[in-house]
Amino acid sequence: MEAAAPDVVATEAALRSLVDELVGAARYGLDTEFHRERTYWPRLALIQVAWERRPGAAVQVALVDPLAVDPAPLGKVLEGDGTMVAHAASQDLEVLRRACNALPSRLFDTQVVGGFLGYGSASLGSLVERFLHVRLAKGDRLTDWSRRPLSASQVAYAAADVAHLLALADEAAALLSDRGRLTWAEEECAGLLCRPTGPGEPAEAWWRLRDSRQFQGVSRAVAQEVAAWREARAQALDIQPRMVLPDLALLSIAHSPPTNLTALRQVRGLDPRHLRGGADQEIMAAVQRGKALPPDRLRVARSEQVSKELRPAVALASAWVAQLSRDEEVDAALLATRSDIVEFLSGKPAARLGQGWRAQLVGAPLRRLAGGQASLALDGHGRLLLEDRPGRPPAP
Repeated sequence: MEAAAPDVVATEAALRSLVDELVGAARYGLDTEFHRERTYWPRLALIQVAWERRPGAAVQVALVDPLAVDPAPLGKVLEGDGTMVAHAASQDLEVLRRACNALPSRLFDTQVVGGFLGYGSASLGSLVERFLHVRLAKGDRLTDWSRRPLSASQVAYAAADVAHLLALADEAAALLSDRGRLTWAEEECAGLLCRPTGPGEPAEAWWRLRDSRQFQGVSRAVAQEVAAWREARAQALDIQPRMVLPDLALLSIAHSPPTNLTALRQVRGLDPRHLRGGADQEIMAAVQRGKALPPDRLRVARSEQVSKELRPAVALASAWVAQLSRDEEVDAALLATRSDIVEFLSGKPAARLGQGWRAQLVGAPLRRLAGGQASLALDGHGRLLLEDRPGRPPAP
């Protein structure tokens, strides 16, 4: 059914009425619009919701204006029994936790679901066009959502982002059920709710630096400590980390740690504004902490924690996962990331490839490959086959 014209919810009374209705809904579509170009924390500008008053009825759409009314009461909906249908929900979850102090109790992410149908990281527009034969407008994708009043085109664009979510979920769920993969998708969506939302550990911020893997010796520890300081200061000031300290300056400090304030002021990429308010002293303190950091306190990305002996196995496993993705028409990133493969082959007890739907589809064959009970071969057409090796004992 076509969605009705959206209501703009901008008063406490209207929000209470919306919450009362949504609490009784078995499911609801939800999307958010926010900005974070100049701030550390996302600035919520709009919440869109869609629901059906009864199965088969017209989809209702409401736009909650968080600049006019505190959206926190929507937490009651999120924590209720209804399923939140969203697309690429990770950032929405971060925004909702901050705005409503709650996460949905149930989630159906149409981008994740699309991955189980062979559409890796597909946009909402592409899936809606593929399954519902509806083309979504793109004109207001990069609009300023903090501007008031919202224009007619902004309202239409925002409403369209949720108006088709429920129908898309129905189509995708039916296809997944036919393929016997609906429980896989539901398990994966539930897992999204267990992952941390928001920024990671400040001590791991240095991993995001360009060429961070090229750091050697003390440069790595200095990079860790200065990047952690930058991240914490950016959070406290609610500004982008690059506004606290540009990447170029951080890289320069890590490569050639300054020994005093005079040397610090000569670092490439640093302006006097980056050193105001005691920042110069704090940067030097972070440099000293890095120089004194014990080796066992250096935080290294999991992708680097691979022994030389294990690297060939990881490369083979990754090639086979790519082939399995094509054979099964499932997004390779859903099947196994490189970190998943490393953890599994390293024998980590909590490795994802040893749990849930992945254990049978990915984990068991990889265990045979790593244990020598199976090998990889080309079939003559460029396709990789995982074949049993006769006479080899079964994997333990």
